[in-house]
Amino acid sequence: MKKANVRKIAVSAMLIALGAVLSLIKIWTNPWGGSVTLLSMVPIVLISVMYGVPWGLFSSFVYAMVQIAVDLAGMMSWGMDVRMWLGAIIFDYTLAYTAVGLAGVFRKKGAVGLCLGTVLALSTRFLSHFISGYIFFDVWMPETFTNPAVYSVVYNGTYMLPELISTLIAVYILYKTNSIKRLSSLIEG
Repeated sequence: MKKANVRKIAVSAMLIALGAVLSLIKIWTNPWGGSVTLLSMVPIVLISVMYGVPWGLFSSFVYAMVQIAVDLAGMMSWGMDVRMWLGAIIFDYTLAYTAVGLAGVFRKKGAVGLCLGTVLALSTRFLSHFISGYIFFDVWMPETFTNPAVYSVVYNGTYMLPELISTLIAVYILYKTNSIKRLSSLIEG
């Protein structure tokens, strides 16, 4: 195996682990999943920005599997049926977190490209959570809502919008301070 490939795997593993640790630092948590974390998406976005979308999607998929393992015990207390379990595993974890790998799609377009890629990635993640809420979790919709689509937008928006904004700000700052370039050059040796 080439030295560059070993380095890429090692760096990605460290960033996935960092993202997992940051995901445990919750600013606030919704009752049935979803939380605003301390920048847990930033390390996953960085993988896609540094190594491109294909590697970003693969790494994000690995991150999704880590998130399932980390959240499994908590999910068991929610009282979900089989249909809800499948919806959560497929849409709230596998597809949602894998979508973060899209962040590097405009990586060669400077700060604007990084911001657009981050918005695309986290908006796609939101869309996956929205679909899950609309199709599988409408049974938990409070009586104050009459439309499951509105409920899913509101519920998932309460944590995804702050998560998007904080990730976007962090990625922008990392780019403007040349931290991403310095990290990449340090890694590449």
